[in-house]
Amino acid sequence: MVLPLTARGKRSSFKKELQGWTLTSPYLIFTAIFFLIPLIWSLFLVFQRWDLIAPTPVFVGLANLKEALTSPRVLQAFLVTYKFMLLFVPLVMAVSIGLAMLVHHLPRYKPLFAVGFFLPYLASGVVISLVVRGVISYNNTFETFLRHSFGASPDWLNDGTLATLLITLMMIWKFAGYYALIFLSGLQSIPADVYEAASLDGASGWKQFWHITLPLLYPAFYTVLIIAVGLTFSIFTEPFVLTNGGPQMATQTWQLEIYYQAFDLFRAGYGATVALLNAVATLISILIIRSLVEAWGRRNGWE
Repeated sequence: MVLPLTARGKRSSFKKELQGWTLTSPYLIFTAIFFLIPLIWSLFLVFQRWDLIAPTPVFVGLANLKEALTSPRVLQAFLVTYKFMLLFVPLVMAVSIGLAMLVHHLPRYKPLFAVGFFLPYLASGVVISLVVRGVISYNNTFETFLRHSFGASPDWLNDGTLATLLITLMMIWKFAGYYALIFLSGLQSIPADVYEAASLDGASGWKQFWHITLPLLYPAFYTVLIIAVGLTFSIFTEPFVLTNGGPQMATQTWQLEIYYQAFDLFRAGYGATVALLNAVATLISILIIRSLVEAWGRRNGWE
């Protein structure tokens, strides 16, 4: 029996949908196992007291949330995270734009240099931290040179300001190349005749950068800024390996506080609550910064 055209069309559409779901099922299963289920479990733990050993958690209502909102440690982690944001985001944006413009104006071998700047992003944060720890160790050649030349060498990891600066510079070195590739794609999309017209009108290099390059880089600028802000709320590896949050909690980021509460003190429920506050703070911060950047974009003709 020959099926009507509508029935055959529905059957063909169903096969295409089934094929699509089948092809995407590995990613969906991965997401459900490693993201969705842990998310639901962490939301459940917010209202529980559990030491990771007891067979069942104990319901405590909003006790974890009340403690977290009044905890000096959580407040310190909040301030440290924003301190890293204020240092990292402007510096990495400036460095990555500079690298992108440098590569963009190279006469040849642009792909080679672009890949070279991107390579640090592929390096393990643990490995980078261990290498840096070795470089700044007391008996290292670099530190020995500083002592012989200047009579003293910085105590990088026992000074809160120096430790914060060191971790920030490490992160800039790691991520600037990756962000530069995004800016490079934006630079390559700017028509050359725009600069030619500006030159004919007498606009210098800096005027072209502030009034042409930067406004036309808005899509790339927007993307990199949001990624960089989100990154500062997930800083963990570098301070964990180098300082473990010290000295005196000067580098105790929010992620380190979550780890400390959940896996050092075995307070899984309270750790999940701190993680929830971290997610809320991240969302609010990104929304505020996003609205400011979008307002700047609208002033420059972007909708």
